[in-house]
Amino acid sequence: MNWEYKSLLPADFAENSKVWIYQSSRLFNMQEALQLEDMLNNFTASWQTHGTPVKGFATLFFGRFIILMADETEAGVSGCSTDSSVRLIKQIEQQFGVSLFDRQMLAFIIKDKLELLPLGQLNYAIENGFISAETIYFNNLVQTKKELLEKWMLPVKESWLSAKLNMLKPIS
Repeated sequence: MNWEYKSLLPADFAENSKVWIYQSSRLFNMQEALQLEDMLNNFTASWQTHGTPVKGFATLFFGRFIILMADETEAGVSGCSTDSSVRLIKQIEQQFGVSLFDRQMLAFIIKDKLELLPLGQLNYAIENGFISAETIYFNNLVQTKKELLEKWMLPVKESWLSAKLNMLKPIS
């Protein structure tokens, strides 16, 4: 699979643009992805903060990650405009029968495939060699465009999960 995504992000958005990542519990099929893209485009075209348009971007990456981005250089995103984006995500959950708020599911690239792993099984996966320091992890906690570009897909050893690797190393 082609894991390139950086060139698909809007070049005219500031590095400190706010980012939200929603990971789906399953892959969207092609028909769903097309519907979803329409929903996301319609949302960003009408996204507002206190009556002022939000410079927004939304897309689906790798059939599983919904990325929302707001460039606040012209208008800051308020609580109401953030709430409207959350309502959209909840609507997507209901319409497509997916979970988009489960932070206990971790995403990795294993054997060139996107795989989900429950946080509770992480130690087992590390101990048995399914996950290593070099395994690519999707860090959905990134908050800005700059972080999305530099720290979204990174080796486990460069993420918060590195502490888990160190905890499981035998003491010599």
